[in-house]
Amino acid sequence: MTARTIVITGASDGIGASAARTFAARGEHVVVVGRSAEKTERIAKETGADYFVADFAELAQVRRLAAQLKEKYPQIDVLANNAGGIMRARELTVDGHEKTFQVNHLAPFLLTTELLDVLTASKAKVINTSSVANSIFAKLDIEDLDAAKSYSTNRAYGNAKLANILFTAELHNRYHAAGISTAAFHPGGVATNFAADSTSPMRLAYKSFLKRFMLTPDQGADTLVWLADGTPGVDWTSGAYYAKRAIAKANKQAYEAGLARELWERSEDMVARDSDTLDPLG
Repeated sequence: MTARTIVITGASDGIGASAARTFAARGEHVVVVGRSAEKTERIAKETGADYFVADFAELAQVRRLAAQLKEKYPQIDVLANNAGGIMRARELTVDGHEKTFQVNHLAPFLLTTELLDVLTASKAKVINTSSVANSIFAKLDIEDLDAAKSYSTNRAYGNAKLANILFTAELHNRYHAAGISTAAFHPGGVATNFAADSTSPMRLAYKSFLKRFMLTPDQGADTLVWLADGTPGVDWTSGAYYAKRAIAKANKQAYEAGLARELWERSEDMVARDSDTLDPLG
């Protein structure tokens, strides 16, 4: 059986690193992407994976990453958009966008759309890491995607994770007929350093005795691995949102087809404006 090429962002730690280890142990061709050069290289050496370094808080680095991937890999079987995080107070990136929205949504949106020709030719699976925070905190205002009017750490994160689900649905609508299958998933509460540098109350749980009751990174990566291994249309439904290997209930806004379509169009506009002023090769 020919090894698949599996690209995992946010793979220097947590469930991304765990999934990389699982796939590499099977002999898959794993490509890990991370923000920290030291941590990403460490995982790459441990697993024998290729690696790239990119900070999703700078869209020029995302464009460079996409160009590098396209140049090196004519076939990408799985793209796992796993990078993300919860931030502190509202902060704008160098691209002028609220950082939570950019790192969690705009950057993976840009990476995926830059790779569309390779992904469609490869009949790829695109797997987006979301969170149950979409149900708890999100109330997406399509007129305020950069949270200029109203900001809280938790709401910004919830909105970004809802955006992951809306992107998943619209990617399916636009490109499933061309060969791409896509899913979003909630990994569960995983015992990592998630939220440690944020102002969210969630950081307290990750530092308290509650952490001992959380999932291990391997357990958190289970649904990602299952989606990557499964057959769309047989084992899982393209365009859907999953938790624990089953379709899960998302925020009611996640089922608004018009909102998904408008989010896609506005995301295109937001990254297009940036591409007019930034050199994609940095």
